[in-house]
Amino acid sequence: MNTHEIDYQIFGEEMQYVEIELDPQETVIAEPGSFMMMDPDIEMATIFGDGAAPQQSFWGKMMSAGKRVLTGENLFMTAYTHKGHGKQTVSFASPYPGKIIALDLSELGGKVVCQKDAFLCAAQGTSVGIEFSRKLGRGFFGGEGFIMQKIEGDGMAFMHAGGFVMERTLEVGEKLRVDTGCLVAYQGVVDYDIEMVKGIRNKMFGGEGFFYANLIGPGKVWIQTLPFSRLANRVVQNSRHLFSGGGKGEGSVLGSLGNLLDGDGF
Repeated sequence: MNTHEIDYQIFGEEMQYVEIELDPQETVIAEPGSFMMMDPDIEMATIFGDGAAPQQSFWGKMMSAGKRVLTGENLFMTAYTHKGHGKQTVSFASPYPGKIIALDLSELGGKVVCQKDAFLCAAQGTSVGIEFSRKLGRGFFGGEGFIMQKIEGDGMAFMHAGGFVMERTLEVGEKLRVDTGCLVAYQGVVDYDIEMVKGIRNKMFGGEGFFYANLIGPGKVWIQTLPFSRLANRVVQNSRHLFSGGGKGEGSVLGSLGNLLDGDGF
């Protein structure tokens, strides 16, 4: 294997964290801001790109870092290396309520394509790059634009997604339609395209947008129940009502009197 072999354990329910166990000189890479805690013999270092090729030239590292910027990620990543003896652990936390997904890339054909903010951490040697969409429809209407993240390697990597995450294995030729925002990731061999919703009324009043993500097997796909965009929209909507003196029942004909009866006050 080219990637460091690591052990792990995932804790929690709605707000999970993953604990990575490292042997001496083993390293795990992670997104800046995901760090939670670590044992004293683990050292942290900020690196360009993903550190998948330590002997890479400076310009090669700059290119790797630049690709990450295109996906909306940070220019740098953080590497955590065990410099002592025995076994030590480092933990990384979810950025918002949801699930952490463990990916054994050696069992997934070495490549998983995911939404731009899904990657959390991985064993040293994993490449975190960009996947360009070659299809105009997918690029314009797929919810992720022309650029998605790709995770490549032969070791363990970890993604995060909102709400509950369902993993489904598609057989050869099997099709699945998914809301474009609910698609978290798919195995590199899965065919991914966009399909237009049929019917004018469905488009205009269905509330589900104009397009589906159309997935064709074989391969595994991961689907989330709560895309971060939906969570953010609900928070923004309710914050407006809160600051305007309303609550969840702001549409009540009782208005402020209804809020008083509910215990919210005027």
